[in-house]
Amino acid sequence: MTSPALNPQWLTPQRTALLLIDYQVDFAWPEGQMARDGADIGPALRAVAQAETLAEAARAAGVPLVFTRSIAWPQSDGPVVAEARARRGESDRPRLCIEGTSGAAFVGPQPRPGELVVSKHRYSSFHGTGLDTALKAKGIDTLVIAGLTTECCVQSSVWAAFERGFHVFIAADACAAYEDDLHRVALKAMELSGANLAAAADFRAAWK
Repeated sequence: MTSPALNPQWLTPQRTALLLIDYQVDFAWPEGQMARDGADIGPALRAVAQAETLAEAARAAGVPLVFTRSIAWPQSDGPVVAEARARRGESDRPRLCIEGTSGAAFVGPQPRPGELVVSKHRYSSFHGTGLDTALKAKGIDTLVIAGLTTECCVQSSVWAAFERGFHVFIAADACAAYEDDLHRVALKAMELSGANLAAAADFRAAWK
């Protein structure tokens, strides 16, 4: 499922950004809500470690970084989300990544001054965030995408990137889901739709 050696010309700093999706405490840390709910966060922790190496390599090559954070507010569910939670019997389940709580904080690579941070309230990194406009204003037409979780916010962002005309590469081992089959199937679906899959090490090599 992994692409051959990446051509560095595909990923030049002038056209490429590294999009790091939702590496946050509630999704990927032992003190986070998913871990407290009993999810296996081992794959997420490994993805975070790979993301740190990706961020270092991108910065060294002059590739801009974009961080997204999933944000909720207490008692802020709209009627559709509230009804869906009620159907699943989750009305009283703790929310994830509530603004102002430790669960919303970044883990792994941390934004530096001048790097773009996008707060989002839906799965896609592009929905209502202005990210499309911000990237295209800088001449970016290519995205290397990594994040959590593969089948949810990563996949939603990949579809949105395709629809907005971006070339999409995915650092497969810097993504994770709480169930391995979901991770693998989501990667396969994105690859079949045109995403280029590679390991974090392949991107690091291309950016040297």
